[in-house]
Amino acid sequence: MNTPKPLKGRLFLVPTPLDFGCTEQAPITDVLPTNTLAKAASIQHWVCENAKTTRAFLKRVGETHPLIAPLPEQSIAELPRHVHKKGDHQSGFDGKPLLAAALQGHDVGLISEAGMPAVADPGSSVVRAAHDLGLTVVPLVGPVSLLLALAASGLNGQNFAFVGYLPQDAAERATRLKQLESLALKTGQTQLWIETPYRNAAMLSGLLQSLQANTRLAIASGLTLPSVSIQSHTVTQWKKGKKGPDGHTPAVYAIGP
Repeated sequence: MNTPKPLKGRLFLVPTPLDFGCTEQAPITDVLPTNTLAKAASIQHWVCENAKTTRAFLKRVGETHPLIAPLPEQSIAELPRHVHKKGDHQSGFDGKPLLAAALQGHDVGLISEAGMPAVADPGSSVVRAAHDLGLTVVPLVGPVSLLLALAASGLNGQNFAFVGYLPQDAAERATRLKQLESLALKTGQTQLWIETPYRNAAMLSGLLQSLQANTRLAIASGLTLPSVSIQSHTVTQWKKGKKGPDGHTPAVYAIGP
């Protein structure tokens, strides 16, 4: 008699709170629905950016929903570092081996350090591999910083583009900003990007030097936290003393007409 093959598990895209790297944390039940927390607690096999932060997340989940297995017994596989640096679609990475547990009938969770995995974070190669393997992909509900910032910006939410990180070099950054501004003013398309907290001051300075006076600039930081700051002003208004995000809080930037 042939042994029946196990039913395939599913790939769950598990969002996490946006307070990674912040000095304060929001109660996890304030930012993640009960269903998302319950599903995260039921998963024992994980693919992630960083195992340490994944365990920290699961510890927070376990404070409200008992984990299916203790932290030392959780199976946590990290995406290779080159996938982080080059991006899933430029690295040629094959995510199929990371989904072996799903082919054996176990659900697998994909997780990033903050927000929705595979959106402005690594993980799309794993999602693509899941589709190629015939696995069901299930995105769970949770915070997505780009959409929260866009919705609160007053900029065009029907035509927008996320452009990742901007160049670190000041001259290259200025050139890129002028390109994005030209596109935004010509098409009405909102341009969004993110920045590492310690470069927030340099980013704001570069924006105010490079952009036209009437271009609208929105900056959102500390999203979902009590200290949240969301500002949307013309460049002229920003130059009148508006303060940008500090050097400790991740921020989303957006420009448009």
